[in-house]
Amino acid sequence: MHVLIDIGHSFREGFFMFWETLWALVLGFGLSGAVQAFVSRAEMERLLGRSGPRGIARASLLGAASSSCSYAATAMAKTLFQRGADFVSSLVFMFASTNLVIELGIVLWVLIGWEFALAEFVGGAIMIVLLTLAARAFVREPEIEAARARLGEADASAPGAVRPKPNSLAGWADAASYMLADAKMLRKEMAAGYLVAGFLAVLVPASTWRDVFVSGHGFWTSLENVVVGPFIAIVSFVCSVGNVPLGAALWHGGISFGGVVSFVFADLITLPLLLIYRRYYGGRLTLKLLAIFWTVMSAAGLAVEYVFRAASIVPTKRPEVVAPTAFHWNYTTYLDIVFLLVFASLWWLARNQQRLGGGAGYAIDPVCGMQVEVANAAARAEHGGETFHFCSDHCRERFEKDRGQSVRLGDADGSAGERGKRTRAGTRRLRGPRLG
Repeated sequence: MHVLIDIGHSFREGFFMFWETLWALVLGFGLSGAVQAFVSRAEMERLLGRSGPRGIARASLLGAASSSCSYAATAMAKTLFQRGADFVSSLVFMFASTNLVIELGIVLWVLIGWEFALAEFVGGAIMIVLLTLAARAFVREPEIEAARARLGEADASAPGAVRPKPNSLAGWADAASYMLADAKMLRKEMAAGYLVAGFLAVLVPASTWRDVFVSGHGFWTSLENVVVGPFIAIVSFVCSVGNVPLGAALWHGGISFGGVVSFVFADLITLPLLLIYRRYYGGRLTLKLLAIFWTVMSAAGLAVEYVFRAASIVPTKRPEVVAPTAFHWNYTTYLDIVFLLVFASLWWLARNQQRLGGGAGYAIDPVCGMQVEVANAAARAEHGGETFHFCSDHCRERFEKDRGQSVRLGDADGSAGERGKRTRAGTRRLRGPRLG
C-alpha cells in the first residue's frame, strides 16, 4: 500500500509540474509557431552557405528563430549540410534551434527560476563558441567531404511555401498549425519528462543523489556534476522541452547549478539521436561528434556556474518541492486559464487553416504530426500513389515499418485489420495540411 501511495504522489507531482508551466508552454509554442510561419527556410539555406564568424553568427540567429524538437533540428541541420551549408555552421544551427529558444527559456524560468533561463542563453552562446573552435580543430576536411558524399544531394525539386504576411489570418492560421503540430510532436517527450521528474522527486532519496553527484569538494564537485549531467541525458531518452522538469528534479536532488545547465544542453546526445548521427555521418565521425558535444556541453555548464558565481546570481536555496501539489487561486492559475483560451483560439485557426487561405506548400508528417514545408521536408516516401513528407528520416523509417506490418497483416488475415484502418486514417490526414 505504501508503494501505491508513493506512485500516486509521483503522478501528482508530475501533473502539477505540468500545471505550473502550462501557460508558459502555450506562450512558447505560440511564439515558435509564429517564427516558423513567417521566417523563410530557403533564405536560411542561402545564408548558411559560408563559413567564418559571420556564418556562425547567422547560423546561431537563424537556429534560434527556427526552434525545433531535437529530431527535427537534427534533420534540418543534415538537410542544410546536404544543400551546401558549411558543416560547422549546420551543427551550430542545430545547437541554437534546441537551446537558444524562447519556449525553453520560459519553462526554465517558471519551473526552476530566472537564473536558469538566463544561464540557458549565456551558456548557449558559450557552447556555440566552444563548438565552433572544437569542430574546426578536430573534424578534418576529408571527414566532412566523406559525410557529404554519404548523404548525397538533397531533393529540392518541390515548390516552396508562399510566406503569408504577419497581418493576415492565413499567416496566423499557419502559425497556429505549426504550434499545434510542434506540441503534438513533443507530447511524448514532455509527458515522459514530467512523469519521470515526478517519480524522481518523490521516490529517489537524497542519499542516492549524493552517491551520484559528489558534493563538498569545490571545483571537483562542479567538474564531476557537469560531466555526469550529459550522461544522464544520454540514458534518459528525454529531449527538447521534456528535459526541463527532469532538470528541476535534479536541482531538487542536489546536482550543482552547472550540472543542471549541462544536462539541459545535452538533449542533442540522447541515445536515439546518436544512432541517427551514425546513420547520417558514419560511426567514426559520430564518436568524434559525441566527444566534442559532451565536452562543450560540460565546459559551457562549468563556465556558466563560475561566471554566475562571480556575479553572485547562482541560486543558494533549493526548493523543498519542485512544484506546489495543489490548486491555488494565484497568478499561475489565472495565466493558465487565459492561455487555455488562447490555445482554443489557435486551435480554431489551425482547424480552419485552408478555409482562411493558409497551408499552401505545407504537409503534415503522418508519424509525429509536425507541419513541414514540402520543399524542405527532410524525407519523403511513396505509398498508395501518394507522396508523404516527414520532418526526419527517423519518422520516415517508422512510417515504412508500420506500412510493412500493415501489408503483412492484410496478407495473413485477408484484411488490413485495425492497423490498416490507422494507415488509411493517416493517408486521409496527409491529403492536406489541415490539422484535426
